[in-house]
Amino acid sequence: MLVEGDPAPDFTLESDSGEEVKLSSLRGKPVVLYFYPKDDTPGCTRQACGIRDAWSEFRRAGAEVFGISADTQASHEKFKSKYSLPFTLLADPEHRLGEPYGVAQEGKNSYERSTFVIDADGNVARVMRRVNPDRHADEVLAALAG
Repeated sequence: MLVEGDPAPDFTLESDSGEEVKLSSLRGKPVVLYFYPKDDTPGCTRQACGIRDAWSEFRRAGAEVFGISADTQASHEKFKSKYSLPFTLLADPEHRLGEPYGVAQEGKNSYERSTFVIDADGNVARVMRRVNPDRHADEVLAALAG
């Protein structure tokens, strides 16, 4: 199980726009990885829109934000467009990050709603498990503020 202080497991995943994103290439700034169950479902939509609505505060914190689910790149593209999400969604339909980040759900094709704040050096600064989608943005901003 990943704990605060551990190096964040590196990965390369396809973004909603079809580009590859490699975690280790983002060193030098904080990164928020939030895992969520499914695009365009009520809780996931509230969670994503909460970040969207507080986007200027995330920008002020200098953080890169990535939503990650097992949905496809095409599904992410539609979800991002429908709700005007200003951050990148990463597709992990092969569930490559389920084990290294400990977010796989037994017997389900989706991830547990969990967030990892990665510091500028690539280490896990904060682990947030089973987050409340309605308070998520505020809690992540508080973690970024230290």
